[in-house]
Amino acid sequence: MALFEGVEQRHAVALSELSYCNPFLPERIGHERVVLGDTFVDTDSAWHKHADEEVDRPNIDLLTRRAKELADAARERLMSGESTDDAAHDLYEDTVLYYLFNRYQPTLFKYIRNVVAGNTVPGAEVPFYEDFQADMVHYFALPGTTFSLDDADHIFACFFQIRRAFHHIYDNIIGGSLVSARLRAAVWQSVFTCDMRRYRRTLYARMGDITTLVAGPSGTGKELVACAIGFSRYIPFDAKHRKFATDFTECFLPINLSALSPTLIESELFGHTKGSFTGAVADRAGFLETCPAEGAVFLDEIGELDPAIQVKLLRVLQNRVFQRIGDTTPRRFEGKIVAATNRDPVEEMQERRFRQDLYYRLCSDVIVTPSLREQLQDAPEQLHNLLLFIARRVIGPEEAESLVEEVGRWIGEHLGPDYPWPGNVRELEQCVRNILIRREYQPLRARSQDGREAFLAEVDRGALSVEELLRGYCTLVYAQTGSYQETGRRLVLDRRTVKSRIDDDLLHQLRPE
Repeated sequence: MALFEGVEQRHAVALSELSYCNPFLPERIGHERVVLGDTFVDTDSAWHKHADEEVDRPNIDLLTRRAKELADAARERLMSGESTDDAAHDLYEDTVLYYLFNRYQPTLFKYIRNVVAGNTVPGAEVPFYEDFQADMVHYFALPGTTFSLDDADHIFACFFQIRRAFHHIYDNIIGGSLVSARLRAAVWQSVFTCDMRRYRRTLYARMGDITTLVAGPSGTGKELVACAIGFSRYIPFDAKHRKFATDFTECFLPINLSALSPTLIESELFGHTKGSFTGAVADRAGFLETCPAEGAVFLDEIGELDPAIQVKLLRVLQNRVFQRIGDTTPRRFEGKIVAATNRDPVEEMQERRFRQDLYYRLCSDVIVTPSLREQLQDAPEQLHNLLLFIARRVIGPEEAESLVEEVGRWIGEHLGPDYPWPGNVRELEQCVRNILIRREYQPLRARSQDGREAFLAEVDRGALSVEELLRGYCTLVYAQTGSYQETGRRLVLDRRTVKSRIDDDLLHQLRPE
């Protein structure tokens, strides 16, 4: 008798695929349907956080019970001496691990929340590991199995990482649109890659070498994406002492480069020795030094980085070695770099404000955050969900619903469904605050229209010189494209000519954000 037969075989294969698929992609739905058949419950195809309710996941409970049934039946056959080939054993292993993850994920989630809330002392023993270890022995200390129980601590660490990653991605990246779902899936891949089997085997120890670049307009949640990645890295588990190697709440170190001078940026990143510059009154370790091997340093607005510091950062990414300011002792950076920019990298490199060799060290993994306009074009009904999240944060849950109703009505009457939201979610939040205080919101759009209309009116009256006409037209097209190169292509002009013809006052009216 085989380890799995007929329907059992089909279900075990589907559970195996579920174990390693991206939970934020719709492919999981097909696998769930294979296992559950007529008992499958139709729910949202894209998992996303709802502001107004906790969403039940009935299929997860059904799948967990089915996985346990399959695992227990296969275990009995192995106990009776049933021979099995490698493929069948792999299915058994995946089925057991799927069941065990879902069995322990509520306990892991409670542990994560307690750590975040400060209710669990960082570095304390994990009390439920013994139960997990006993379950591993129960299912894998059997005749004919090739699974090594020495890997139990690694599996436990993977379970902990998966639950953390789901929590941080699910909580940080909201929205039920398709573009939001794709963003969550992309962040999951940044953490685990597109092949979780390979990740579990070897890549978990190598992901720090891969830099992630988060690009997108201002106000689209680039820091939230970086945060989700930084808090979701693999942390080894020490089975002997029942502890994780690092407190995950200390694994994300953000630096806003646009808010600091080059000297402070260099000191924050690399550290300094006493007396190395004015104000350096003591030795200081920088973020690259204090970041744990399981952590991530987030460089926000990396497009603002001084060229001299770009060179030093490039060396870190090339050989993982750096020195403090005023010191020659080499130190090794063990963590991961996550960077973000709202600028066009191609244009920045063409204008020689950003080094090409640094960009090609950063672009091994690129995530692009969608604009609010893209999200609402894909799923207009998500505006209510986003407003409810914002209102609860601004005014509290008691008054949130009434404020959302008021804001939604005002937007519908005064801005309409086609308003582009140039400031993205950040602008939407300010819209909520404005309506809360004044019952109205005046976007900068009117100023942009006035500038365009004033220029076109001057053209219509024939009141502009050729030079003024050229400057105005170049500025008008540049305001639309945001790129000197693309503007030059459209106007058949050299990009340097375009740049020299930009009217800053008119540009500010056309692009007030």
